[in-house]
Amino acid sequence: MRHANVALFVPHNGCPHQCSFCNQRSITGQQTQPAPDDVRAAALTAMQSIPCAGQAEIAFFGGSFTAIERGYMVSLLDAAAPFVQEGRFSGIRISTRPDAVGDDVLALLKKYGVTSIELGAQSMEDRVLAMNGRGHTAAQVEDAARRIRAQGFSLGLQMMTGLYGDTPAGAEYTARRLAALEPDTVRIYPTIVMRGTELEEKYRSEAYRPMALEDAVELCSRLLAFFEDRGIRVIRLGLHSTPELERGRVAGPWHPAFRELCESKRMFLRLMEILEGNQVSKGTIGIKVNPKIQSKMVGQKRANLDRLRERGYSARVTADATLPEHTVTIAALEKDVTACF
Repeated sequence: MRHANVALFVPHNGCPHQCSFCNQRSITGQQTQPAPDDVRAAALTAMQSIPCAGQAEIAFFGGSFTAIERGYMVSLLDAAAPFVQEGRFSGIRISTRPDAVGDDVLALLKKYGVTSIELGAQSMEDRVLAMNGRGHTAAQVEDAARRIRAQGFSLGLQMMTGLYGDTPAGAEYTARRLAALEPDTVRIYPTIVMRGTELEEKYRSEAYRPMALEDAVELCSRLLAFFEDRGIRVIRLGLHSTPELERGRVAGPWHPAFRELCESKRMFLRLMEILEGNQVSKGTIGIKVNPKIQSKMVGQKRANLDRLRERGYSARVTADATLPEHTVTIAALEKDVTACF
């Protein structure tokens, strides 16, 4: 089953800082804070619409959940906990800041059935964190992650690419340090310039230049491969599309199918490794893959076929249901090659 949750957003609530890139109300489309009754209603609705809802989580996103007013936080947990205790959902997932997970609050979260905690790390370079007003350090990310894992919670880490002051090499450095913390899941968000943020001011003054879409896809496809090759699930790649995001977006590498673009680019990079590693001569080749990945192999608007053509290969991609999902067969003039992605 793909990762699923019932998402409830608490925009900006609990955040002691205003990050350069952040306008949660525009990103989530939610202007008000959820009440306990909203939690119950969302859970009941999800039970009717999500297949195998008992394997999904009730999730609180959009703010720093453990930093909101304690009574309000407990009221939301009180509303969610019975659904977990009765087995209707597998657990409760929350997102928060690395400097807001003291041992006391971890004990409280465990009492209410919280199973997964995601930390908004964003970068593991203190210079980049300071330039973007994050208000915490990389060392605090590491400390919080270790204590979360020690208490038996599933650990999720969130990172951003293209931050003000960051570079692709810096993002890869962040990925390596996050992977060393052995998270169960990761989310990767390319930086988008949103209306009403400090980053918009920097963009308007030309102090900040967002990544081009193709560059962001190139970088994130490598990050996706990096984490998944280490058994770390990337459960989100790019911001979820909402009308509010569309209205509030000023600039940056946003695409409604950003993950698919990255997965397709990842396939192309791996395909080139296979072709070059097996010394497949340039010219006409036939590529067979499982039907589930045929469209990703072709690429959006046949992008991968165009990339192959630029490198001297004229390729035709066909589906073969007998092939495992992560296997490719390449038929060339002088040899056939079968390899795994």
